[in-house]
Amino acid sequence: MFKLVECEGVVRIPPSLIGLPLKEAVLEVLRREYGGQVVRDLGVVVSVLDAEADEYGMIVPGDGSLYHRARFTLLVYTPMLYEVVEGEVLIVESSGVVVRMGPVEGFVHRSQILDETVSYSREQNLVIGEKSGRVLRKGDVVRARIVGVSYGSKKQALRVQLTMRQPYLGNLEWIRGELEKAEKVAEAQVGAGAEVRAKARR
Repeated sequence: MFKLVECEGVVRIPPSLIGLPLKEAVLEVLRREYGGQVVRDLGVVVSVLDAEADEYGMIVPGDGSLYHRARFTLLVYTPMLYEVVEGEVLIVESSGVVVRMGPVEGFVHRSQILDETVSYSREQNLVIGEKSGRVLRKGDVVRARIVGVSYGSKKQALRVQLTMRQPYLGNLEWIRGELEKAEKVAEAQVGAGAEVRAKARR
């Protein structure tokens, strides 16, 4: 889930940026500091959208920088449990697949790819369902549900676990096939119902 987060703090503007207008200098510092960072329990900072700084700052003896109190807005992606996401398969391995979903990557264990046993082909770099014959390879676009989110002790450590075993999840081609089948069944049921009603009227 993408969200806007309002923050407040003190921004250190180094001498190299003092010639810029205050707002530009503050945005430059904040984007360097926060862009792409993983913040525990918040998610990944995609961008710093806006900032307003107090006109008067502070100078610390022995430091040529200026310190300004600022209020700023972050665009953050927070992976939420049970959220349905779409992304592209980046890596196919024997243990599962890695999916790029916006600013983060998620992992689908091989047991969570299909509701059946899957085989991995190293030569073709794909996984295939042993019963259905469904194939998943690098570059495929998939829909999955987030089932686990954890933050590591190191910076940039965000782990997202995904599943594709539930109905209408998986490769978008599989989902289109399922929808077409469901439409045909619904049409057949409507047709059968109309036939029964017509017979009843006679």
